Amino acid sequence: MADFQIFDIVEEITRNDGTKYREIGNLLHNGQAEYAAEQGFIKEVRIMKINIPHSASVEKYEKYVNDNFKIYSMVAIPEWIEWTKTPEMDEAIIRILSENQLS
Repeated sequence: MADFQIFDIVEEITRNDGTKYREIGNLLHNGQAEYAAEQGFIKEVRIMKINIPHSASVEKYEKYVNDNFKIYSMVAIPEWIEWTKTPEMDEAIIRILSENQLS
């Protein structure tokens, strides 16, 4: 498992059914998403913004993810795990997207 992950990018993930969602992550997460797309776990990933400011909303979300999900330290992951969000974390993501002019 990876150590505490610091998030600094916004990605758009396309599920295999064609629906999309935005995720806050880092380059490790993006590499895992690229690998997941190659393995057919998801359809596609694209980086929307790099080096986002480390705001209070980002800190809150990264603590939530680090506390609640297994984060692999390698890119060759065995499965894609979409991080489920509480309503509070949905609001944090909306704030992060707004702070970065991506809403």
